[in-house]
Amino acid sequence: MREELLAIVERNSRIDLKELAVILGVEEIDVVNELAALEAEGIICGYHTMIDWEKTSIEKVSALIEVRVTPQRGQGFDSIAERIYKYPEVTSVYLISGGYDLLVTLEGKSLKQISGFVSDKLSTLDSVLSTATHFILKKYKDHGTILSKKYEDTREKVTP
Repeated sequence: MREELLAIVERNSRIDLKELAVILGVEEIDVVNELAALEAEGIICGYHTMIDWEKTSIEKVSALIEVRVTPQRGQGFDSIAERIYKYPEVTSVYLISGGYDLLVTLEGKSLKQISGFVSDKLSTLDSVLSTATHFILKKYKDHGTILSKKYEDTREKVTP
């Protein structure tokens, strides 16, 4: 039940507990107890709402920053990753394979604000060797959800 419960809640964290119990074939109290246990164990770390900011009047810029760092003796990448993820502009930090060590995602109000963060805060950290900034121009799919649906002509076809 645990794996299926996690998969369902990951796709829709607002699902009604009664509906979830029916899907899983268990009692509602079992779902409530399992969710509480998953939260207590730190397996469920939070519940989030995904917003397509392009459909609002709010200006928001997102960027992916590849960061090459010098790992700290005895701490590896954890210490520098922690310093980076404590900045409020940072939405996520990943240890990655390849030419760079960390992938940092940022959100800001403008390209200038993001660029300023990278040059003034991120690049000046002692362990940071280099960065590469990639601005997100358009999101097509995020967290498994398609944001930019292809237009489908729903008109009835008329043939002679």
